[in-house]
Amino acid sequence: MSEVGTHRRLQLSELEELRNDAYESAKIYKEKTKVFHDRHIIRKSFQVGDKVLLYNSRLHLFPSKLRSRWVGPYIVKSVFRHGAIEILNPSTKAVSKVNGQRLKPILELPSDRVVEVMDLYEPLYFDD
Repeated sequence: MSEVGTHRRLQLSELEELRNDAYESAKIYKEKTKVFHDRHIIRKSFQVGDKVLLYNSRLHLFPSKLRSRWVGPYIVKSVFRHGAIEILNPSTKAVSKVNGQRLKPILELPSDRVVEVMDLYEPLYFDD
């Protein structure tokens, strides 16, 4: 009976070692995945006066494939240290405070582009 009990305790300790190894490997995998994910995150920084678009989170209730999930443009009025941003709606002059993760900057082309105009004329045909 004591040999069977010893064998059973040995099996239980081996099972506990396997569980600990699985736990450690899962922990290492999660740490590596987090490092990989954090390395590919692009941090957003906004300045006062920037034009931004606001993510419309209410669209999930009534999904539509062709409707844009971004509304705007808004103008950044003030930036807080903890990630909140005050935005101004230029059309209604309403100010609201939103999380900075719900915003994305608008990339605009320079407005002082040179436009070249070329007039095209019909070619002249001569009858022989």
